[in-house]
Amino acid sequence: MERRRMEAALLVLFLGHLVTALEVPLDLPQPPTITHQSPKDYIIDPRENIIIHCEAKGKPHPSFSWTRNGTHFDVDNDPNVSMKAHSGTLVVDISREKVENYEGVYQCTARNKHGTAVSNNIVVRQSRSPLWSKEKIKPIVVQEGVSLVLPCRPPAGLPPPIIFWMDNNFQRLPQSRRVSQSLNGDLYFSNVRREDSRSDYICYARFPHTQTIQQKQPINVRVLNLDAINDTMADFYNDTDLFSEAPVDERRPTFLIPSGSSSSKMVLRGHVLEMECIAEGLPTPEISWTKVSGDLPARRTSFLHYNKTLRIVNVSESDAGDYRCTAKNQLGAVHHTIHVSVKAAPYWISGPPRNLVLAPRENGVLTCRASGTPKPSITWSMNGIPIENSPKDVSRKVEDDTIIFTEVQTGSSAVYQCNISNDYGYLLSNAFVNVLSEPPRVLTPANKVYQVIKNHQALIDCASFGSPIPKITWFKGSRSISLDGDPYITHDNGTLEIHVAQAQNSGKYTCVARNSLGIYENHVHLEVKEPTRILKQPEYKVVQRGRSVVFECKVKHDPSLIPTMTWLKDDGELPDDERLIVDSDSLTITEVTENDAGVYTCIMNTTLDHDSASAELTVVEATPTPAVVYERPDPPTDLELTDQKKRSVQLTWTPGDEHNSLIQKFLIQYEDSLHHRGHWHNLTEVPGTRTTAHLKLSPYVHYTFRVLALNAMGFSRPSFPSRMYKTDPAAPDENPTGVEGFGTEHNNLVISWKPLSGFQANGPGLHYKVMWRQKALDSEWTTVTVANNSKFVVLGTPTFVPYELKVQAVNNHGDGPEPKIAEGYSGEDLPIAAPENVQAIIVNSTLAEVHWDPVPLHLIRGHLKGYKVYYWRKHSLHKHNPDHMEKDILTFSGNHTRGMLPGLHPFSLYSFNVRVYNGKGEGPPSPTQQFKMPEGVPGPPSSLLVSNPNLDSLTLEWGPPHDRNGHITGYTLKYQPVNNSNELGPVEEVALAANETSITLPTLKYSTRYKFYLNAKTVTGPGPAITQEVVPIMDEGNTQTSHPIAWSPPRRPPHKASPFGNVSYAVGEDGALISWEYWGPEKNVYVEYIVKNSEGEEEWQKELVNGSQNFMLKGLKEGLSYRVRLVAKGHQDQPLHCSEELLVTVPAVASRQVDIATQGWFIGLMCAIALLILILLIICFIQRNKGGKYPVKEKEDAHTDPEFQPMKDDDCTFVEYSDNEDHKPLKGSRTPSNGTVKRDDSDDSLVDYGEGGDGQFNEDGSFIGQYSGKSASRDTAEGHESSEAPSPINAMNSLNSFV
Repeated sequence: MERRRMEAALLVLFLGHLVTALEVPLDLPQPPTITHQSPKDYIIDPRENIIIHCEAKGKPHPSFSWTRNGTHFDVDNDPNVSMKAHSGTLVVDISREKVENYEGVYQCTARNKHGTAVSNNIVVRQSRSPLWSKEKIKPIVVQEGVSLVLPCRPPAGLPPPIIFWMDNNFQRLPQSRRVSQSLNGDLYFSNVRREDSRSDYICYARFPHTQTIQQKQPINVRVLNLDAINDTMADFYNDTDLFSEAPVDERRPTFLIPSGSSSSKMVLRGHVLEMECIAEGLPTPEISWTKVSGDLPARRTSFLHYNKTLRIVNVSESDAGDYRCTAKNQLGAVHHTIHVSVKAAPYWISGPPRNLVLAPRENGVLTCRASGTPKPSITWSMNGIPIENSPKDVSRKVEDDTIIFTEVQTGSSAVYQCNISNDYGYLLSNAFVNVLSEPPRVLTPANKVYQVIKNHQALIDCASFGSPIPKITWFKGSRSISLDGDPYITHDNGTLEIHVAQAQNSGKYTCVARNSLGIYENHVHLEVKEPTRILKQPEYKVVQRGRSVVFECKVKHDPSLIPTMTWLKDDGELPDDERLIVDSDSLTITEVTENDAGVYTCIMNTTLDHDSASAELTVVEATPTPAVVYERPDPPTDLELTDQKKRSVQLTWTPGDEHNSLIQKFLIQYEDSLHHRGHWHNLTEVPGTRTTAHLKLSPYVHYTFRVLALNAMGFSRPSFPSRMYKTDPAAPDENPTGVEGFGTEHNNLVISWKPLSGFQANGPGLHYKVMWRQKALDSEWTTVTVANNSKFVVLGTPTFVPYELKVQAVNNHGDGPEPKIAEGYSGEDLPIAAPENVQAIIVNSTLAEVHWDPVPLHLIRGHLKGYKVYYWRKHSLHKHNPDHMEKDILTFSGNHTRGMLPGLHPFSLYSFNVRVYNGKGEGPPSPTQQFKMPEGVPGPPSSLLVSNPNLDSLTLEWGPPHDRNGHITGYTLKYQPVNNSNELGPVEEVALAANETSITLPTLKYSTRYKFYLNAKTVTGPGPAITQEVVPIMDEGNTQTSHPIAWSPPRRPPHKASPFGNVSYAVGEDGALISWEYWGPEKNVYVEYIVKNSEGEEEWQKELVNGSQNFMLKGLKEGLSYRVRLVAKGHQDQPLHCSEELLVTVPAVASRQVDIATQGWFIGLMCAIALLILILLIICFIQRNKGGKYPVKEKEDAHTDPEFQPMKDDDCTFVEYSDNEDHKPLKGSRTPSNGTVKRDDSDDSLVDYGEGGDGQFNEDGSFIGQYSGKSASRDTAEGHESSEAPSPINAMNSLNSFV
């Protein structure tokens, strides 16, 4: 048996050299390969649809099926489940079904005629985030210094929740060596302190899959010393958990978890190992870890929770052994040993088995080599069926973890499954054997370009496919010799390697793939680039604060690569500060501060490589100076010219004194004493940190240079000029710009250009070669020489022909560069043709659209500018209307073939024609055509007045509209009453015939104001209404309107030359309505008005009324007369046309006269007067009766009424009487036994007339109640308050308060 295993191993080793796994192009037949599937443990969100992935490729494309819990899953019979097109992915709609119904173990199968592949077992479970169980947590009272554990015990979720502790404000509770959270979520206190007292220890559980958070009930903890516990024992006895009643002293550590002196833990290979030791003690113990049987893996080990947790990631078998945690404080130490064993689910040793592509009669091997602890078992299947149950194949032999194929035959393609499992998991892999006969092909794109840096490795691909596997051969250039040996290495996959590429390795490479069925070539290219190198690195700098510093970084790179310069500070991005200026080869920092100190790195990147260099900047304090005086800098000195060349020179200088303000820049100027003596021109600027400048120069110039320095205070004085530097003359470097060609006549061509300046001439004898030719003929160039001019006129050219033009600068030292070709046209002439097929289309009653065919370009004879439409209104379609001859013009720029004519008059006849125009002018008009505008809505009636008034009727008369815009089909009269609050009543409507001009309205309400609306109608619809208000009143035989209507026909016929007619006016509530007819040519029409008899310096007021034939003049002053006229204004050189003047009078008072007897305010006033008279009569009657009741008349005459209190003369206050007689019975009266004065039957009192004895006002607010019931109680406590005599003064005061 052992010998057979060794033989199989040797055979596998031998065959491994023969066969390499290949990627089969998808256009070739092949068994299925699963490319994507859901994870083995698939936890789903119960709020979303379930999607179980299964994607596969193959030729032909595979079909898919599923099993669930080991049995066939019929997707078509479940309405909630669907399978994506061209895929095996399942989509489960959970909107109508519970998620629990679809939990289980799923497996996907992909098959075609060449084999069957299967997926892993996919365990589908829904995520669960259950609520915390309800519980009442009693407050915890604990003695200071003892240990404490606050349990969390979160609900079991899937996956398990993440635990953290927070307070009511959602702030994490602070943790330390003394207080920390364990791996299971409990909160451990090694010892408690008074500051641990709080009522909001809250444990939170976050379920990551559903992103939900559950909260435990808050825990209340009170930490007290022993005396405080005794004082509060009764308060907490029934509902409080008490801990550690004994006094607490310092103590040595003991472990809270784990318990005992040792424990064990198992972990799987590749997983994370976490072990924790939490100890209590006072003082707080410190935790340390060691591995008894070796060292801790440093790179994979970390300590968490203040050293209480040891964490090792990516566990391997070497991590098994004993680990010891130690808790120690000043009083002692305690140890705990954890024995760790490492198990392993199956894992691949050399990767999963790879697909085999074999030609008929070839040999191959499938290897499924894996390991695990405990050792896993291996089973093979073919097309999803255990291999022992599959059809026998003499070319196939199974040897444990290997299948050996010898001399395979066509048609034996299949997919093999290797399943490796132990107690901790399984591995399932699909690998197909595809038996093909296929000539070679190269998969690398043809003519692909590879770029590599010199002295670096170069790898050139030649990915190929064929069956049998093709052999790859490489050639360079002419293919004379194959590339074998140094410096070339050909890898098994066809890649050609050049270990150290040099410039001579650049070129064209050819890879040839051949097998027994054919040969295939592919060409690629290799480019070896020069490396990027920093030639001048930035240098270490020490600079004073406030100064500037420059780091230089000069770089050399391959010219075909695009470089990018990047600067870093302390390996991070540069601060976003305008003081840091990055140039192409330097970094400048101005006004340096302490924060600028650090390491600066310049990095030059290209698409292939990069180089970098660094330097440090140290910032020191500036030397103390006396009081700072800021001035402009001194001028630079010592100007020197070096590195002199024909077109350039190097200028250096020495800066002058900065005067405490940094120099920001230097300005270099030059004087050209040959062409512009005495004029200095700006040449260039350089930063203030530089003292040299490389100056580019022009030929044939006598240069003198000077330099100015600029700081914050301004420019310095110029330096002394440098010595003169003369450049040699040369041929012109440039040609004139702005070359144009145009014609001023129909038979010429003017060629113009912008001449060169003397500075641009580059030498003496500047002149120009002017060249032209017709563009269409492609003839020879005609050339003339022009000097001292910037244009040339070519005569005798055909009309409007395109020309090609060139102007070249020439001097005594040669010609300028080849000039660019410009285009121009010879002169234009008037167009000779009119547009054809001209027609008008009516859009609506005021808009028409004109169409025409464009004029051919050769008949335009110039640049097409556009088309002009001439149109004019012949006359209205009403009878006896005069013709209008004013023409309107609408211009349509560009090559239009139609245009809109807006603002036309309805029901009118129009004439029009169309003309094309170019830069020279207009062409002939098209034949004049006519079109008729349809009817539109009419304007308002020209007037509306009232006649034949009666008490309940009146007659309205009106004139037809000035703008009829069609045949009037009738009128509509609407009217409604208006009350005193200007509120409108119901509307009455009367339809009137077209030939009616008046109507009598009977049954109107007497003395009621009415508002009338009258409008005319055509077949198109009703027009705007004219309005008027009137009140039918009979007052001495006259009817008055609420606003007098002044309607005036024309005073006399207009002058024959005036374009105005039927001018009239009507004065209404809103102003004066001016109406007219107008048939003049002018477009600008105004209504002008001025106060009659105004002084000469006053000007006419003007209102623009274009396009209308009536206008309401508002804001006229009442009681004045106005002169009104209409004015038509044309162009400035045309005279004004005026109508005859109207005299418009505005009434002085708006005579809104109504019957006063019907007005509410008048009725109220009359009622108040009547009531006042009645009150006065009652007062007089009371006084008369009281005067005859007393027998002692003399006393009354001497003292007046004893109940009437006289007033003081000085302050008008009442004076009380003290005479005893005031309380004696009057002579002749009856005195009852109670001493009160009783009225006999003959007493006259207002009680007999009033409403009772309450002494208050009546409902109408009158004062009668003052006399109605208080006389019988004068001796009571209210006597003085209610016993006023009925004097006329009080009566009048009461009357005044009422009124």
